[in-house]
Amino acid sequence: MKITFFGVKPYDREFFAQVSAASPFEICYHRSHLNARNVALAQGSEAVCIFVNDTADAETIRLLADMGVRLIALRCAGFNNVDLTAAVRYGVSVVRVPAYSPHAVAEHAVALMLALNRKIHRAYWRTRDGNFSLHGLLGFDMYGKTAGIVGIGKIARELIRILKGFGMEVVAHDLHPDEQYAWNAGISYVSLDELYERSDIISLHCPLTDRTRYMIGDVAIARMKPGVMLINTGRGQLIHTEALIDGLKEKKIGAAGLDVYEEEAAYFYEDTSDRIMDDDVLARLLSFNNVIVTSHQAFFTREALLEIARVTMQNINEFYAGKELTNRVCPDPVNA
Repeated sequence: MKITFFGVKPYDREFFAQVSAASPFEICYHRSHLNARNVALAQGSEAVCIFVNDTADAETIRLLADMGVRLIALRCAGFNNVDLTAAVRYGVSVVRVPAYSPHAVAEHAVALMLALNRKIHRAYWRTRDGNFSLHGLLGFDMYGKTAGIVGIGKIARELIRILKGFGMEVVAHDLHPDEQYAWNAGISYVSLDELYERSDIISLHCPLTDRTRYMIGDVAIARMKPGVMLINTGRGQLIHTEALIDGLKEKKIGAAGLDVYEEEAAYFYEDTSDRIMDDDVLARLLSFNNVIVTSHQAFFTREALLEIARVTMQNINEFYAGKELTNRVCPDPVNA
């Protein structure tokens, strides 16, 4: 069976080579992102493997199915770039890697919090220039502050464990609250409105769905504490970026740490330093000294990359063997 990989970087090849050396598959790697214009690259394949910036919309899936592709293997947890209804219609199975290293993402979220709070990014550039002044670098004790966590999956639970170690109070919101977990972890579930009102730091860990798209907009920001810190290591479209910029300008939002951006596909994972940035919204975000934007790298640890490769190949092996697909993704009946 031939598998065509899209959106491949050198580190992808390195880690997939480690786990697929003895596999019976022919693997073809492409740097370009999957879309309706380049599906011909998958000619002769029964499966394609894609990442977050690839596009598997209805037209792309139709073209893939016409070529004989029967499996889309996501080497990530999110699947908002795949039209799952179209996949069912054209007989294409979709699998993902639901968890690779919750530690990696949680630790990156904490790194953003600490860097923003203690102005590490600003201090780094100052001292390199011989400026050792403390003016403008004042932070706050995280001990005793309240963190609001939206979406209580594996990543969020690891983040909560770390934040509780700082002595923070944690309030949480989830569509399906696990009260036993809350009791054991020493947290409380609250409504979104209460979470916005009480939290000094808000961190987003929910999937991108029709319910959560742009959940952080003008209305939500207006309900937040003045000076709140907002962290997003989930999906870019959880936040309406222009509303975020307004909140920063009005000093309602004190700091923002973003590992994702709603229009990131044109920039993230690529070196565009030799080009003029034509995304005015992203350029505006980067102009704030109380904003840190990282390039969707929260997952980027050796442990996580190895686990992504291992589970992806496990998913493909299950499909090839005709087994039940452990990590199959199906359409949400509400949105189908």
